[in-house]
Amino acid sequence: MVKAFILGIAASFFFAFTFILNQQMNISGGSWLWSSSLRYIFMLPILFIIMIIKNQLFHVLNDIIKKPFKWIAWSTVGFGLFYAPLSFASMYGASWLVAGTWQITIVAGALMSPLFYRTVNSKNGITKTRNQIPKKSLLMSSIILLGIFLMHFEDSKYLSLSEILLGIIPVILAAFSYPLGNRKMMEVCDNRFNTFQRVFGMTLCSMPFWIIISTFGILSVGLPSKGQVVQSLIVAVFSGIIATILFFKATDIVSSNTHKLAVIESTQSGEVIFTLLGGVFIFHDKIPTFLGLIGIFLVVIGMILNSLIRS
Repeated sequence: MVKAFILGIAASFFFAFTFILNQQMNISGGSWLWSSSLRYIFMLPILFIIMIIKNQLFHVLNDIIKKPFKWIAWSTVGFGLFYAPLSFASMYGASWLVAGTWQITIVAGALMSPLFYRTVNSKNGITKTRNQIPKKSLLMSSIILLGIFLMHFEDSKYLSLSEILLGIIPVILAAFSYPLGNRKMMEVCDNRFNTFQRVFGMTLCSMPFWIIISTFGILSVGLPSKGQVVQSLIVAVFSGIIATILFFKATDIVSSNTHKLAVIESTQSGEVIFTLLGGVFIFHDKIPTFLGLIGIFLVVIGMILNSLIRS
């Protein structure tokens, strides 16, 4: 569990580059269509080379051929409906604000627990039992939601209702899509593949979605600038490859325990701190107000309490 927790925190550090660089790309005129699609387009050849070197490519491809619909559907949910809305939302808020709102995923992960089953050894043999909502974890997560509300409260004074909704609703969609796609793919893979193989398979099977997004990019704004290409490559390596593999590895370690899985998902609250520090000190982002800082503090406290309780 300690190893999984450390991996989760490390993943949150590399995930922070997503929020920081996406905002920078928007400020410099880059389209969210390219910010989102280029990340996965760059990830694919990198992961492909890793699969070739490890001699693990054909095992994944054979499974995709056997179950193409499940692979494509849940990969599109876990990667496509996660990252495209998150990139879109970066146009409507500071990087730390988007990162803070993204922590709704902790609550989403807890609420979706009944959608999944756990294997139980009983007198009647091995049976599958539906998971229960971890109520204590959900209660602690309400502290995170209060923190997110405070973070947005001050900014809401200067934004229209439509701007607020455009900055929040896509993040909520992303917050539910990421854990849903991740957990469903763990079921589909059924411990047959390691983390690299699962990330490669999901990246490959989400390509139809990214091709559609990049086509819209060409038709609406033309080709991306050189600066956006370089920044997207950095996001692909740091967030797409390193962070995703660290996070998936952490969730793999505790995949059989609903509470521990919720704890690992809660480590992503660290993104708020890393994003705030990186955005303010490196790119001179807007510093949060006192109320915003209290909100960030509550998000982090909620994460810590979530990691200490037992469901």
